[in-house]
Amino acid sequence: MNRERAFEAIVIGASAGGVDALLALLPALPAGYPCAVVVVLHVAEDRDSRLAEVFDARAALPVREAADKETIRPGTIYFAGAGYHLSIERDRSFSLSCEPPVHFSRPSIDVLMESAADAYGGTLLGILLTGASADGAAGLSRIQSCGGMTVVQDPAEAQVAIMPQAALDAFTPDRILTLQGIRALLLTLDVPHAT
Repeated sequence: MNRERAFEAIVIGASAGGVDALLALLPALPAGYPCAVVVVLHVAEDRDSRLAEVFDARAALPVREAADKETIRPGTIYFAGAGYHLSIERDRSFSLSCEPPVHFSRPSIDVLMESAADAYGGTLLGILLTGASADGAAGLSRIQSCGGMTVVQDPAEAQVAIMPQAALDAFTPDRILTLQGIRALLLTLDVPHAT
């Protein structure tokens, strides 16, 4: 469907129902997986996120909460913390900010995806999963316009269809897949070999 390309990073956005969806995907990634995986899952701003702990116990890859100015490492899963927007700089480092919420959310999927599109261009894969807002539609569209690959979870399968449907209403992604299809894609990506 798409020209052959190698991916450096994967950004994933989700909201309501997202923990279950991510549990179907992230633990399947094998040790030594060469892409960085960066996730925004909407969490309440007034509570510490425990997502990194939850997934670190289940994933073969190291899992951590993204820190300001941290250099992004391949083969690592990063979660956005509560209360801050997470951006990716062109030097492949994270930036945290307290700018106003986007679609009532901070962290915002759009903020992460739009910055990642600018940083990685055609070597980025963006995935939008289940959720109850339109956050992520604009960011995923930006990834596509910058040459990256875009995947939307099939709304018919999503626990909450609003988020994936908002993306489909905004543009035509490269693929619309079930969680099983997304997992298979992640395991067969053309990725740069670790050196």
